[in-house]
Amino acid sequence: MAGAPSGESSSDPPASPPEQNASRSQGNSSNTSAPQLAPAPEPTSGVTNGTNSTSPTSSGIPPSPSPSTASPPSNVFDVRDFGAVGDGVADDTEAFRSAWDSACQSAVSGVLLAPLGHAFMIRSTIFAGPCVGRLVFQVDGVLMPPDGPDSWPRNNSRRQWLVFYRADGVSLKGGGLIDGRGHKWWDLPCKPHKALRFFMSSNLTVHGLKIENSPQFHFRFDNCNNVTVDSITISSPALSPNTDGIHVENSNSVGIYNSIISNGDDCISIGSGSLNIDIQNVTCGPSHGIRNGLTSSMDSIGSLGKQNSRACVANITVRNAVIKQSDNGVRIKTWQGGQGSVSAVTFDGIKMEAVRNPIIVDQYYCLSKPCANQTSAVRISDVVYSNIKGTYDIRTPPIHLGCSDAVPCTNITLSEVELLPAQGDVVSEAFCWNAYGATTTITIPPVSCLLDGLPRSIMDYEVGRC
Repeated sequence: MAGAPSGESSSDPPASPPEQNASRSQGNSSNTSAPQLAPAPEPTSGVTNGTNSTSPTSSGIPPSPSPSTASPPSNVFDVRDFGAVGDGVADDTEAFRSAWDSACQSAVSGVLLAPLGHAFMIRSTIFAGPCVGRLVFQVDGVLMPPDGPDSWPRNNSRRQWLVFYRADGVSLKGGGLIDGRGHKWWDLPCKPHKALRFFMSSNLTVHGLKIENSPQFHFRFDNCNNVTVDSITISSPALSPNTDGIHVENSNSVGIYNSIISNGDDCISIGSGSLNIDIQNVTCGPSHGIRNGLTSSMDSIGSLGKQNSRACVANITVRNAVIKQSDNGVRIKTWQGGQGSVSAVTFDGIKMEAVRNPIIVDQYYCLSKPCANQTSAVRISDVVYSNIKGTYDIRTPPIHLGCSDAVPCTNITLSEVELLPAQGDVVSEAFCWNAYGATTTITIPPVSCLLDGLPRSIMDYEVGRC
């Protein structure tokens, strides 16, 4: 069975709090309860100064308007007004913290502005909420961390750079660049920091940004709800290790749209506890691809069930994606010995360009060879592969459904699958192991290795479901 890729992703414990003192809105520091879900915010366009409409008093009578000579309140918090230099050398961390605190405490919706034409160096820090009103973090310039491990302050966490904690209703947007400066970290034996992490936050919007060269994951969403990522570009070299584009874990209702991701590991990776994930119009590659589960691919689900843990992933949809020159296309990966389930997954309208493993289920993932069978596994069921077309690297079968001896995959459906070799004219055969399902159209290659119906002892596996 397939072994571990060289770029295996590592995951921080999803429930652990951030590791340093947060730059917190003081007026809300006593609020430690989980954020309440609210309708997703409408994207904010542009950065403008504006006035806030007057609100009725407790008696229902609007207050008297201010004299016409008074200046209207400004909702733009330019980091230069808080002492930021923006020359790419000076430490602008405290200026950003002060601007965040002011914008976060503002009664009117605020815009924290990193303006065009400036590069801001920021040390590892946490931007914490919840905030009083909506907050837009507008990046029109460049944000960057200290340049490599020798410049990284000793008292700063090396596991994270910019963390947004309980940042409910925040929009991170702009036409600027977030440069992770990862080149000096990639060859180190230790696992360096992620660039951007959103933790225990809801109603988030990320729009229009460019992010490149993160030491590890570019974006990570942990314990988040109602997230929209739209029109972003992620870029790092194909051989940069563990540089997943977007990682989602223990999060609900996440949409990723209209984006281009080219990196050294999974384009999008989906970890345990992820529910209702919608991915559309995303171009991936060159990269590992998407993978589902508790490790890394374009859409990679996994890898799940590590160290005999329980993992649950459900309602994942990937539509209208392009995957170019990647190790894996759409992948579900689990460890032997795990428990739980991956269910209700749809891959539809995927174009493959010279992908080594366009369709792959690997339930024998481990870090040693051979990978020993165990008596439990994460159950995979109700997976649809539809309208998946293109070319594959001839070194491995284009369709690989390697399911556990202990817990078979069930209800696997393939339709309109046409995968041809990128070189030559010999079509490789599909591979199946303990996989049950059906093909509803003629497929290329034929998937005659799928087993019909359901295993007799299917009820024995219900205990593994979530």
